[in-house]
Amino acid sequence: MSDIARPAVRPRRRSVIDSLEIDTRLLGMIAAFVVICLAFNVMTEGRFLSPRNIFNLSIQTVSVAIMATGMVFVIVTRHIDLSVGALLATCSAFMAMTQKVWLPDLGLDLGSPLIAPVAIVVGLAVGTLIGAVQGWLVGYLTIPAFIVTLGGLLIWRNVAWYVTGGQTIGPLDETFQLFGGINGTLGATISWALGIVAAAAAIWALFSSRRAKVSHEFPVKPLWAEGVLAVVYAACILGFVAIVNAYEVPAARLRRVFEARGETLPEGYTEGYGLPISVLLLILLAVVMTVIARKTRLGRYIFATGGNPDSAELSGINTRLLTVKVFAMMGFLCGLSAVVASARLTNHANDIGTLDELRVIAAAVIGGTALSGGIGTIFGAILGALIMQSLQSGMAMVGVDAPFQNIVVGLVLVEAVLLDIAYRMAAIRPKVLLVHLILLPVLVWFFASWLFVALAVVISAGLGLLLRRKGMI
Repeated sequence: MSDIARPAVRPRRRSVIDSLEIDTRLLGMIAAFVVICLAFNVMTEGRFLSPRNIFNLSIQTVSVAIMATGMVFVIVTRHIDLSVGALLATCSAFMAMTQKVWLPDLGLDLGSPLIAPVAIVVGLAVGTLIGAVQGWLVGYLTIPAFIVTLGGLLIWRNVAWYVTGGQTIGPLDETFQLFGGINGTLGATISWALGIVAAAAAIWALFSSRRAKVSHEFPVKPLWAEGVLAVVYAACILGFVAIVNAYEVPAARLRRVFEARGETLPEGYTEGYGLPISVLLLILLAVVMTVIARKTRLGRYIFATGGNPDSAELSGINTRLLTVKVFAMMGFLCGLSAVVASARLTNHANDIGTLDELRVIAAAVIGGTALSGGIGTIFGAILGALIMQSLQSGMAMVGVDAPFQNIVVGLVLVEAVLLDIAYRMAAIRPKVLLVHLILLPVLVWFFASWLFVALAVVISAGLGLLLRRKGMI
């Protein structure tokens, strides 16, 4: 009996997405963000994607995004922190009282170069200490984090009220206000220089990582894929710098600046705001938190504990102390967020940080952090915060009532969790797809005319038949 030669099985040709090795969930989030921006830009006749609105959108996102990076670690370790908004208010109250009351009573008047640094240190120390205490209650006394932080939500909001006597404290120190956004920008020249350095650093990091993988004989992407990613990184960084530089300082403000220097504003002179210091702070924080998550022992312990707490403890990880560290880090970031939020408002108000705990948790979850623990990314959380702020800003520009804005944000949060579950559990994926195909025409009916509703019905029916043929529903 002779052997029959069989043709060799050709390897499956990799798609562009496979070659680039892009996370499909992250790609879906980016696509959703792009769709949201384009839709609001059409509805606002081009105002949503104007340099002015993008500048404002970026500084409005910073406060929530800073806390969302810490919430990723909290949720990854299978905990939750409901007190972040109230803790932000407490840190803001301590910093405001330090600037306006306590330091002046000690002879350090407002305007001194020491006012802002001392106030910031006080706010960060208060946030870190409170976070560590909450982490100790969760880690060592084994009180559920939900209960500890729910109590913290009530306690710290009212502590902030008592610290300030229920009064609005302001205006805050001018140096302190530099961290708020429009009052603290780098200018066009420095922004371009930083943008070029950041683009070069991103490209160097990309190819440095490739070189390290090759030296250790790990598989790498095709060279053209690395080149495409390098171009995308550079384009995104320099494009954002170009947009914020395109937002010009009003002539009246420029005139006051020149008059303060004893000069006359030249005819036709213009100047861009450039990169806000608060946004630069968020970018640096994102890099630091990503390095902690991916390159340090603390980050590996956090994700190992979230993946399987029992195994982590048996392997020698002190999960109790780790919990204290994670909540202390969250408290520190609440203090940092308080700096940005109060500096942007130029004062401390009693309602600062209200409902921020919900926005922060929503940003982390929308960004792909699994509530079951063990999964989450820093950049995903920041993108989630940006998506939420874009929704709220766009709806405000269109004229949607505030109650309905909160309804939409709540629906988006539920949708994010549903998609996360469908992504991880193939058993319910057909049901999720079917629900979305049914709801698509219903949602279009709320926002568009009957012509678009009919088109949505046809699209849903076509997709349903296609998915049914492929056995996906």
